[in-house]
Amino acid sequence: MFLRPPKRVIAALFFTALLTLTCFAQDQTGKAPRGLQMEFPAGGRLRIENDLGNVTAESWSQKYLYVTASGVAGRLSLSSIVIENGDQGFVIRVVQRPGSPVAPIDLSIKFPESARVEIETSSGQVSLLGVPASATVKSVAGDMKVELPESANADIFARAIKGLVRSKLSQPLSENGHVLQARLGNGAQTLRLKSETGNITLSLTDDSSHRKSPEPALSEVPTKRSGTPAPAVDTQDVNEGDVIRVDSQLATLNLSVIDRETNRGVVGLTQSDFKLYENGTEQRILQFDSSSAPFDLLLVIDLSGSTRDVLKLIRAAALRFVAAARPSDRIGVITFAGQATVVSPLTLDRQTLKERIVGMDTAAGDTKLHDALDFAASQSQKDPKSQRRTAIILMSDGLDGSIPGVRGDGSQLSYKDLLNRVAEFDGVVYTLWLDTVYEALHPDDTQPEAFEAGHDRMKELADTGGGVFYEVERLENLAGAYERVVADLGTVYSLAYRPADKTRDGKWRAIRVNVVSRPGAIARGKRGYYAN
Repeated sequence: MFLRPPKRVIAALFFTALLTLTCFAQDQTGKAPRGLQMEFPAGGRLRIENDLGNVTAESWSQKYLYVTASGVAGRLSLSSIVIENGDQGFVIRVVQRPGSPVAPIDLSIKFPESARVEIETSSGQVSLLGVPASATVKSVAGDMKVELPESANADIFARAIKGLVRSKLSQPLSENGHVLQARLGNGAQTLRLKSETGNITLSLTDDSSHRKSPEPALSEVPTKRSGTPAPAVDTQDVNEGDVIRVDSQLATLNLSVIDRETNRGVVGLTQSDFKLYENGTEQRILQFDSSSAPFDLLLVIDLSGSTRDVLKLIRAAALRFVAAARPSDRIGVITFAGQATVVSPLTLDRQTLKERIVGMDTAAGDTKLHDALDFAASQSQKDPKSQRRTAIILMSDGLDGSIPGVRGDGSQLSYKDLLNRVAEFDGVVYTLWLDTVYEALHPDDTQPEAFEAGHDRMKELADTGGGVFYEVERLENLAGAYERVVADLGTVYSLAYRPADKTRDGKWRAIRVNVVSRPGAIARGKRGYYAN
């Protein structure tokens, strides 16, 4: 099911060793020390701490981290870069070694563009080049300098409490130059900057001149058992070409919490409110997203020729969905009949989204629902920088042409393969079954058994996808069903864990989640997976 590294939770990695790289700020020949290369997962979390000097952080197209340190020119300064890997991802910090003289140590780190980064310093300057998937930078007294490519798509919030924000972006400053709120492009990435007494400077750079770092020289880091620091190593003597490899397989589970008595969603829960079991054995929850975390929402709408007379109602219902969704949720629209078409990619731009929904039209060809849902799942994974949770909301009568008694060739993807695809999907799938049943007056008409099969398949897809199945008996009720989906999504929590049983025997693993703090609360989501 979902034991491959999912894009939104792959950040929580583990390996048993505490890695310690000890490097000379300069060697006796005046050469800069070699750097350390480490494998880093797509979408991983990275925290950088340096209270002894400056931080230069750069996003690049490589798939690994590259770390170097340097001290004051002309001095031989010995310091340690401590690299830990735990529940919240990589933590890289500079520490003063006991007995060594206090000296500034500057840290330079290059990381993949899909990383989620936190940087914290005391008085050192922070230079951020490029925009990762998300970045939060905090400093007590240090200045910040941020260079953004002109093509950046980022929501930006910068606050200098006692210092000033200096910006070459077009958006105006507020609070007498202390605050900047801006959006570049569609705002897919996030950038948060805060300095207590330092200044914050933001500028744009030409994409063609954006830094493209060459392949650096590599260094190997010796490791020992957990809790045992590695010995001091002169980086001049370290072999090149070795890469640290870590196991990053996690399982992710999306679930909504409903009160049994009122049938209403329960919000405001925290990680400690949940206990998760696999085959009866409690698992350690490594990552947690609250119900308020944003979603990427993909509307998948059946617009086969039979909908021509009711297209106006379908458009109106989709617009109601957009109006009901939270402002922080990105929405995309895909329509299908004979093939799937992207009406609108995922976006926060509500006005453009509404215009494209109004322009939707019926599509030609036999209904290929299976292929369309598979296409939507693939579309949701196209943006490796997006760390949002994903939900697909499918509206159809379920009558794929592959169902016996339904006219047409049907999808290339079989229903069995579609179920497997949905089971492996990292997001959640909701289905809205539209009742199009009519009396069959001719053998070529769709027979009652086919309508029943379409209904049952739509329900099974929602059950397999961890979502909710809604019956829409009258098209006039479609808008209300969409609004109920939005309300339910507001109660969805996301948990990630690393299964204690690592065997891949293909057997079923049952998952159970208890809400320990709320008697009567039910956690509803995927019930398990096959350990392939």
